[in-house]
Order: sequence, then structure tokens, then C-alpha cells
Amino acid sequence: MRAPRACHYRAAALWPGRKSHPLECSAMKFAICNEQFEGWPFDRVCRFVNSVGYEGLEVAPFTLAQWITDVTPQQRADLRLQADDAGVEILGLHWLLAKTEGLYLTSPDAAVRRRTAAYLVSLAEACHGMGGTIMVFGSPKQRSLLPGVTTAQAYEWAAETFRAALPGIADCGVTLCMEPLSPAETDFVNTCADAVRLCDMVNHQNFALHLDVKAMSSEPTPVPELIRQYGSRAGHFHANDSNLRGPGFGTVDFVPIFHALREVSYTRWVSVEVFDYSPDPETIARQSIDYMLKCLAAPLAGQ
Repeated sequence: MRAPRACHYRAAALWPGRKSHPLECSAMKFAICNEQFEGWPFDRVCRFVNSVGYEGLEVAPFTLAQWITDVTPQQRADLRLQADDAGVEILGLHWLLAKTEGLYLTSPDAAVRRRTAAYLVSLAEACHGMGGTIMVFGSPKQRSLLPGVTTAQAYEWAAETFRAALPGIADCGVTLCMEPLSPAETDFVNTCADAVRLCDMVNHQNFALHLDVKAMSSEPTPVPELIRQYGSRAGHFHANDSNLRGPGFGTVDFVPIFHALREVSYTRWVSVEVFDYSPDPETIARQSIDYMLKCLAAPLAGQ
């Protein structure tokens, strides 16, 4: 049996006697990414994240196997059952091409692009088998411009690759979300505007924008304003700090971020993704969700 919605049952504990405002939760659901729990059995991860208030778990395929095709349909079903028994939902996959070989989104080699598109469909099949509906394409090492490739060529080849994959992805009931990443990580699709450009080129209802606080923090426009501008295109959202740690572990103020998400009627997952795993996964998970819930209920400064 699933635990109650995190933002409903934990709010009462954090603010006793306080009546919930209908916009306080905005139907947003909190999740966390699994790679920070390195070495933990999958069922232990599921039980722990549920115990501290998360409803969802986002999975990096490389934590299961180098190739998602090595995870059998029965193993996928078993993972889904473990999550369900623990009261959490496997919402989907991210870091899609990490630790793979021979795959590349913007390769000038058409055969490589075809293999990449086929593998994205395989990922969607696995995602569906585990109960997920979202895949986030970040994978900077498999999308940055190769020598001699122009930005215009990269957009055309990326759009071609995604268009080839999306019919199969859509058949699995999965939405693929394109993640802008900072110039420190890649030189292809660095801003929300860049990702929307690619989304418009692909023009498929199962291809959406992904918003990530760390990545948006590299843009000159403030994060809340980017959310107001592009939030209606977002299929998924990653919560983290510009210092690569969890929400509340740095200087990023999430109060205006959650207000902006409510303004654009964002009602999907807010998933904690960190890259600095200190001090430990338990502390990251607990403090991140506690901080986000407080920010979700807090008024904007001056209001």
C-alpha cells in the first residue's frame, strides 16, 4: 500500500495546526534519483526514500547494468514490484547514455545515429516495464559537438535521431524530455531556449523540455523567470543547487522557484538530483525534502 502524498502528510508535521492552502502542493510530487545510493540493494533504496517522504524514484540505467537491454523483462517487473511494495513509483529514467559505448546523438555517422535512436526505444521499453513514463536526455558526453560538426548540423542530426526514436518511445507511453546543460558540461543545448528550439524541430507530443535548477542557474536570466517563460513546455523538473548538492545545501532560494512552478500550473514530478553525494545519501534525502516542503509553503519575500 502506498504512503500518503508527501506534501500532504508531512506538511502537518512541519507546521502543526496550520491549514493547507490548495496551492501549497499544486499536485507536485517529490522524487529522488537513485544513483546517490551507490551500493544499496534496490529494495532498500525504495523503502528508505518512502520513509522520508518521497513518492517517486528516478533511475539511472547504469545502476542496473551497462546496457539496459541486459535487464530482462522479468527483472524489470521485479524492480517495479519492489518499488510498489515499498510505496514508491519508478517514475522513469535519466542519464540515458551514461557508460554506454558507440552511441552518440549528434554523430556525423548515420549508422551511429540509428543505433542511438534504437537504443532510446529500448530504454523506453525498459522504462515502461518498470512502470515509468518519463525519460530525461542529458548525456553531455554523447551529444557535444564532435570535431568538424557545426551547431546547425548538430541540431539537424539530433532532431533526426529523436524523430526516428519517438514513435517507439510514444508506443511505450513514455515522454522524452530534453535537458539543457551548462556550458561547463557541453557545448550543445545549453539554455531553455536551445532546448525549445530542438523540441520545435522534432515536433512530437512525447518530446518535451526538461528543467533543472543547476543548469538554469548558469543562464543570465533568473531561474524563476525561466520557469515562468518556459514552464508550460516542461515535462519534468530536477531540484538541486548550483553547487551540485541538494536543495537547501547551497545558496539557491527555492521559495520563488516553487512560486513560479505554481504560477505556470506545473503539476508533475519534482525530482532531487545531486552530483555531490556528501555528507551521505540519507542526509541528502531527508534535508532536501524537508527544505522543499518548507519552501513550498513559505510566502515570497515582501508578500
